[in-house]
Amino acid sequence: MKNQADKHQSDKEFAVGDMVFLRLQPYRQPLLADRQNQKLSPRYYGPYRVLERVGKVAYKLALPTTSQIHHVFHVSQLKLKLGNKHCLGSQLLVHSASMGLEPLAILDRRTVKRQNRAVTQLLVHWKGSFPEDSTWEFAYDLQKKYPHFDNSATP
Repeated sequence: MKNQADKHQSDKEFAVGDMVFLRLQPYRQPLLADRQNQKLSPRYYGPYRVLERVGKVAYKLALPTTSQIHHVFHVSQLKLKLGNKHCLGSQLLVHSASMGLEPLAILDRRTVKRQNRAVTQLLVHWKGSFPEDSTWEFAYDLQKKYPHFDNSATP
């Protein structure tokens, strides 16, 4: 049984300075931004630079200063970035209550059904994040969390 299990294992090693993608599970990371559907959230974030090797199977990454997660990860949570092309991966978007994220702009609006009522959702672009990381928020909840933000000037 051990021989069969070992056939599917691979030893990964990264050099200092390599660019790697970080795999996080949002439902286990309460500091990541809430998404309405966790299943559709990004699996890999980054790429981030490897700063140093810690022990045999852990690596320290250069995460953004706004992230509130520990910067040492097991090798199984990392994937090497291949090629030299600049890629636009998903960045760590932290939970708004923990880091004080503020809405920057409303990109879009839609009406959805919630508990047999039509309610408005707004596509919110957050300060310090990429437009690709914008999230759909309910207008009522957004107004409650950020009363100073004017969401009436939306498209």
